[in-house]
Amino acid sequence: MTPALKPVDRPAGLADQVYKTLREYLGGRVIVPGQRLQEAALALQLGVSRTPVREALARLESDGLVAAEGRSFIVPVLSDADVDEIYELRGLLEPAALAQVAESMADPRMLARIAAALRAAEAANAKGDAEAFIEANACFHAAWPDLVTNRRLLRAIALNAGHIRYLRVLTLNNVAARKAALAGMKNILAALRKRDGERARRVMHEHLGVARRHLRLVLDDIRREVAAGAPAVSAERP
Repeated sequence: MTPALKPVDRPAGLADQVYKTLREYLGGRVIVPGQRLQEAALALQLGVSRTPVREALARLESDGLVAAEGRSFIVPVLSDADVDEIYELRGLLEPAALAQVAESMADPRMLARIAAALRAAEAANAKGDAEAFIEANACFHAAWPDLVTNRRLLRAIALNAGHIRYLRVLTLNNVAARKAALAGMKNILAALRKRDGERARRVMHEHLGVARRHLRLVLDDIRREVAAGAPAVSAERP
């Protein structure tokens, strides 16, 4: 009888390593808005096959961090007008949603989940770990929308999710931006604990305003780097 054989394992986590590396390059502005990314060129530079690069680019696309454009992937370019539109929409939706959550907060387990994300962000900030902070910040801001009872409002917020993920990676690699974000997260949690809808509305407006200012600073830095001739990672998909 032929013995049962196990399939040969693929190298564990290679696509995840490529994904994290490209995210770091995006956050560290090694790859900047407007650059085009191609599987073959990236595989050659990273010393891997095209398969993990393809999987990593697909994840980045689903995150909203890159976009397919013709035969290329491209890092989104945000103008000042784009930023204004994004934050105008967020300013209309998210404070109202958070106020609704604060006023209806009844499940201590959900509050504990939000508090745990804040503690993770504090720990990451203390270590200077930008990647861990970004993940903790994402968990924090993903926890409270679960409690929004207005499903249409929640869907409207979700439509902007890709942009928000991209802006989070761009902005939170900056130490000052992380410090400001942490202060805003603490204010949000305090409003939820008090079940104070008006306070929640106000602190979310303030949190978004601070985030918007830090994003403008980052985008200004990127424009200066591009104007100074930052190297591009560019090619087309075959």
